Amino acid sequence: MRQAGKKYRPVIKETPQSSEPIRGRGASWSPGNRFEKLHVDLGDVDVVDVDLDDEPPSAASATYGVPGERPRRATQFFRDGSKTIITRNNSPDVGFETSVNPYRGCEHGCIYCYARPTHEYLGFSAGLDFESKIMVKTHAAELLRAELESPRWKPQVLVMSGVTDPYQPIERKLRITRGCLEVLTKFRNPVAIITKNRLVMRDVDLLRELAACNAAAVNISVTSLDAKLQHILEPRTSPPSARIETIQQLRSAGIPAGVMVAPIIPGLTDHEVPKILEACSQAGAQFAGYTIVRLPWAVAPLFEHWLNEHFPDRKEKILGRIRDLRGNGRLNNSQWRTRMTGEGIFAEQIASLFEVGCRRAGIGERPKLSTAAFRRTREQLTLL
Repeated sequence: MRQAGKKYRPVIKETPQSSEPIRGRGASWSPGNRFEKLHVDLGDVDVVDVDLDDEPPSAASATYGVPGERPRRATQFFRDGSKTIITRNNSPDVGFETSVNPYRGCEHGCIYCYARPTHEYLGFSAGLDFESKIMVKTHAAELLRAELESPRWKPQVLVMSGVTDPYQPIERKLRITRGCLEVLTKFRNPVAIITKNRLVMRDVDLLRELAACNAAAVNISVTSLDAKLQHILEPRTSPPSARIETIQQLRSAGIPAGVMVAPIIPGLTDHEVPKILEACSQAGAQFAGYTIVRLPWAVAPLFEHWLNEHFPDRKEKILGRIRDLRGNGRLNNSQWRTRMTGEGIFAEQIASLFEVGCRRAGIGERPKLSTAAFRRTREQLTLL
């Protein structure tokens, strides 16, 4: 665990090269990787190899969308060579011990995503690279089958994903998450899903089969009901109305479903908490949870720059509230037991707002999933 007093200091002090957001992206620049000594911002006009001023309008439009628009970063996908698929943690804050992440990086592009710095371990940036250079675990289902088949596996709830969204756009084509769910269904191992994408409904057949064994639950993350805010905050996610409709469809299919009001951003989305809970309750949400926005490492400067681009008039208020919530005068505090909920008067107000909102909306507790139906797909050899 990182010490609370330690502060993110980039290797290279730099001013963001971008001054305008990029359509379809959360981040508009790539801050230096804290593990690398050399950094080149591919959004820098001195690095882009095509001069828009020298291109005829038609060519510029075909390449960049409209004449003069900043170059759009195309998404690239890379094969991930991981040898295992089940990740374990000992954090008292997250509520689960094991998880499966079919992807590393996330094209959803949520600007606040606490997982952005994980891309730095791959030599990438937490900025544009995180949402445009995606690692895909093509053999995830085979790895999962082998780990569940092992006698060392003790049946327990697996969470998908916990780090990046298992239903980000490329899943529609690659179907890696579905492959993992097929394995979990064969073993009847309980799974809890967290997603912002209505694509989860594609796999309702598998989820229904698991739910019949009390072995499935889906958490739909809703940050805001404001579609305009959602579009710039989480640019490639399903709109709020689609997420609420997904809760309704899951419940109609007999699948336990709830809402994660996450993350709550004080000064920007905190006032929406009661409305989100009410809307999701009306759609059938049975349970709810929340977290406070976390800004570890490079996420802090990325979020600050995003506020400059979209909410310059509210920037200081929002950042001030976050600093108060963190209790250390900084934008992040990684201390266990407070990092998800914050501390101080604003944290208490948000906790009370959430609790009252759940009570008024009639939202109950999260269901306890069962491992009673777990089965291995073949008989294990035993020595007589």
